[in-house]
Amino acid sequence: MAGDSRVDAQRESPSLSDPVVAPASSVIGGPVGRHAVVGRQKYLTPIRVLFGLALIGLALGWFGKAGCLQQRPVDPASSSASRTAQGGLDLDWRNQRQFFALCYSDVIALYGNEHLDTASFPYRTYWFEKDSSGVQVKRYMEYPVLTGMFMYGAAKVTDWWQTGHEKWGLPSALSAVMFFNFVALGLALFWLVTIWATGRTARTRVWAPWLAALSPLVIVHVFTNFDAIPIAMVALAMLAWTRFEDSDDARPGWTPVLAGVAIGLGASSSWYPLLFFVAIGVLCARNGRIAGFVAAAVGAVLAWAAVNVAVLLAYPTGWSEFIRYGLARSAESDSLFGVVRDLGGFTWNTAVLNGLSLFLLVLAVVGVVAVAILAPKPPSLAQLMFLLVAAYLLTNKVWSPQYSLWLVPLAVLAIPRTRLLISWMVIDALIWIPRMSQYLDTDRMWLTPQWFTLAVLIRTGMVIALCVVVVWDVLGLDARRLRQWVPDGGQLSLRRG
Repeated sequence: MAGDSRVDAQRESPSLSDPVVAPASSVIGGPVGRHAVVGRQKYLTPIRVLFGLALIGLALGWFGKAGCLQQRPVDPASSSASRTAQGGLDLDWRNQRQFFALCYSDVIALYGNEHLDTASFPYRTYWFEKDSSGVQVKRYMEYPVLTGMFMYGAAKVTDWWQTGHEKWGLPSALSAVMFFNFVALGLALFWLVTIWATGRTARTRVWAPWLAALSPLVIVHVFTNFDAIPIAMVALAMLAWTRFEDSDDARPGWTPVLAGVAIGLGASSSWYPLLFFVAIGVLCARNGRIAGFVAAAVGAVLAWAAVNVAVLLAYPTGWSEFIRYGLARSAESDSLFGVVRDLGGFTWNTAVLNGLSLFLLVLAVVGVVAVAILAPKPPSLAQLMFLLVAAYLLTNKVWSPQYSLWLVPLAVLAIPRTRLLISWMVIDALIWIPRMSQYLDTDRMWLTPQWFTLAVLIRTGMVIALCVVVVWDVLGLDARRLRQWVPDGGQLSLRRG
């Protein structure tokens, strides 16, 4: 007998339970044996395998953007040279290559647009540009502080690297290209944190994040913008809160504080992490552990203040640009408000649009809270967070393509239905094709705007279907109970057995 007698009898094996993985496992020898000893592997642990899968997805994501990192010779003094021109080279974005090759990334564009190429402090630096009405407006960094400082740090590293290239011959490329690579390295680390935290949160379903690691949405969008930062913070908060829920100690301890700290950091990079407090508020109300909610709130406030207060006091106008810019934005075509505008042929009033979006969000949040309260047993944190984040996206006036990444780690925890998740992820990722077509010149468009609108409606329908599945599970519904509702004389009646 082996000296190590440990057995992980609780771990779920996808090769036995997952309808997609089980047949696929026949390629490598079939499902794990019924009497196999699980849990003693020293090196190829589930988390390490998930890291390997995540690195494959991240590598594919980088290669998907590589087409926009190509360089071409150009005269820096010519009219064709952009802000990225340097040393007789410029990015090869001729003939709208960034859209035609589906490799566009905000990271590359923002290096010049946000004046990061000067390596000056973001919230102090400003510039003038024309708004949609042609009026000159004073602009600052449009991102929250944590994201802005991450961008600033990557810009400084790029500046130092280029200095090393000039002095010591370090291999290099255009500053915009090096900036993208440094940002991609940082975002990859944030995504690995997400996979790790999601795997730990899944408990016995430790393999659940494999679908997040290889998600088509990750391959297309992990390097499109900076959304991997708040996603990682939410994943860490969920892990810490799960540890708090698992503890029997009546005192809150440090885990809810750590969850709050993660949310405070997440709120310093995006708005949606704040929905975490709605989710844990419902759970704490049901189990009576209000002290945990208070501890998390204190941690969030302290973390948010540590990141934001100094910039807020020193550069209040620059700090508030994120809020001003968000309120001033019109409905984008990716959102339901944009679809209504495009189909109805009218223009939204910005104030009315903001008010309606907020009203619908509050209404949706109240609905999610009602479902959680009426549920026969407390829902999981992942289920509530998925419903809340989906509600935020469905009622928001902006649904940038990379926003769908927010749902990926939540979905693999909340919805154990592989085929359904794959279908949604593929459809959502494919929206990138008609989305890029909208930026092409009219004579180059491969799809008309109507195709994009149709794709958005299909994606919306898929997300709503996922929400219905989660609500179904939370309320404990089953097909046999619904069959009690049958037609009777032209009306529906409830037959009780």
